[in-house]
Amino acid sequence: MAAALGNDAHLHDKKILLLEAGPKKATNLLPKSYGNRVSAITPGSATLLNSFGAWDHICSMRIKPFRRMQVWDACSEAMIIFDKDNLEDMGYIVENDVIMSALTKQLDAMSDRVEVLYRSRALGYTWPLPYQTCDASPWVEIDLADGRRLQTKLLIGSDGQNSMVRKAAGIKNIQYQYDQSAVVATLHLSEATDNNVAWQRFLPSGPIALLPLSDTVSSLVWSTSHEHASQLQSMDEESFVDSINSAFWSNADHSDFIDTAGSMFRSAIYLLMPSRSAARQLPPSVAKVDPKSRAVFPLGLGHATEYVQQRVALIGDAAHRVHPLAGQGVNMGFGDVACLTHHLSAAAFNGKDLGSLNHLLQYEQEQQRHNLSMMAAVDLLKRLYCTTAPPFVLLRTWGLQATNVATSVKEQIMAFASK
Repeated sequence: MAAALGNDAHLHDKKILLLEAGPKKATNLLPKSYGNRVSAITPGSATLLNSFGAWDHICSMRIKPFRRMQVWDACSEAMIIFDKDNLEDMGYIVENDVIMSALTKQLDAMSDRVEVLYRSRALGYTWPLPYQTCDASPWVEIDLADGRRLQTKLLIGSDGQNSMVRKAAGIKNIQYQYDQSAVVATLHLSEATDNNVAWQRFLPSGPIALLPLSDTVSSLVWSTSHEHASQLQSMDEESFVDSINSAFWSNADHSDFIDTAGSMFRSAIYLLMPSRSAARQLPPSVAKVDPKSRAVFPLGLGHATEYVQQRVALIGDAAHRVHPLAGQGVNMGFGDVACLTHHLSAAAFNGKDLGSLNHLLQYEQEQQRHNLSMMAAVDLLKRLYCTTAPPFVLLRTWGLQATNVATSVKEQIMAFASK
């Protein structure tokens, strides 16, 4: 957010300060091993990062484009494939540490426009009164742990799902804890391939995804029950690798009835709707896991009832939290950044008060409309694929098969997810 604001021509006369709780990390040392936390960056997010110079830094470090997504059901033969006719990149898998390093480099390059206070901690906030008095401050006041008091006409909370800014502003957060945890790890494939496909299979216990990092390395994101996640984290390497390969290859959850009904429906829709849908590919086999790369974190859903108040705006995880099955969490945050920057830039150009609700509410309306739609779709998919009841399995099998041959529908899905 700070880099986007610092790059905007209409905001060059504004003072921009970033409070960062952590220390400044080295940006010139890229570890040989891949990080276990990665993000799937959409073309829309890449465009935003490129607009203020961070994308070049990412590309000079480590990045893996993918040109195809294959998603399929563990309880049937149903699948859907997303790709582009011109073989353009659908997205990019980037380590979170690489993104942070690139943003740090870019902030260093614009230090004359953006000041960063590392190891800074806010102890409290004082909000301006809703009505103006002669001795009242129109500013938000921030008390830091080192004794300093800062003042600003606009405070942007980008401090995560447990946002102190959101809590201090009295903004309610509707949240729900899923009965799942995500297991992440860095995996080595059995053999080198182009590895330009993002794989996801919906298991009854939750989705498992394999995201490419290089020709021989991929990142695992496996959403499953808390108990199973704990078992996966503690088991030996050979058992862990066997569990992953089985999760992608086993047909133990199939039933003859569902397979027969699905096959008949697929044949019927191909007769009615001939298509050039891509052929099914087989996922790669995993050979080993990076030592100490396994980690587990709980999953949940969260949404702030308001994104803005007078002189306050929330972005990213401070405003919303979503299940990782669609890889949209970070992209929703980047969407917030692009939208809020646009409205603040317009306000500055027109000589308006940046902390005024007039344009902040425009940001809230636009992003809530988009984010709530995305969150509802992701939550529905999570719930739909966590059941093995035959009627639901059959319905989702037919739905996935029909969508896979409906090219225009798939294009609309890709367009919405790529923003």
